[in-house]
Amino acid sequence: MNDVYLSIGTNMGERYENLQHAVKLLEGKDEIEVVQTSSVYETAAVGYTDQADFLNIAVHIKTSHSSSEMLKICQWVEGELGRVREFRWGPRIIDLDILLYNHENIETESLIVPHPRMYERAFVLVPLIEITPAPVGEQLRRAHDIMQQMDSEEEGVTLWQASAKLKMMQSVN
Repeated sequence: MNDVYLSIGTNMGERYENLQHAVKLLEGKDEIEVVQTSSVYETAAVGYTDQADFLNIAVHIKTSHSSSEMLKICQWVEGELGRVREFRWGPRIIDLDILLYNHENIETESLIVPHPRMYERAFVLVPLIEITPAPVGEQLRRAHDIMQQMDSEEEGVTLWQASAKLKMMQSVN
């Protein structure tokens, strides 16, 4: 089974419900097991800043799907939730990014792993570090090292809802 780490963010509509729905769609796919979901963090927009704040989570999944299949599944989830790509870094109902796929470095026309801007963004690193307290592999160790040098409060990352996975599971039952 492959270990895959995703970043999921949203800043349109019912943000928390968007995150819940995205995780539920992933859980509903064959050959995907959602192992852990981080707490929910709220952050200001990056790039194009004239938009609402984002809610962000990290998700660890186990899957037999290839990295290219996972990309298609992530894009399918975005489509199911109504994502429209108007312009780069613009508002979005949902955004799923593959951060890590095992310990592999992948570079194709449609996918780069580790995610090319992951190490620059506290809103990605804070939830990722939460679900990987004992980093295994060079990429996670690097993420932990960089996060130790960042101040998440200075980077505008605040805890919005603790124990997201627990809350999501309670809402499903």
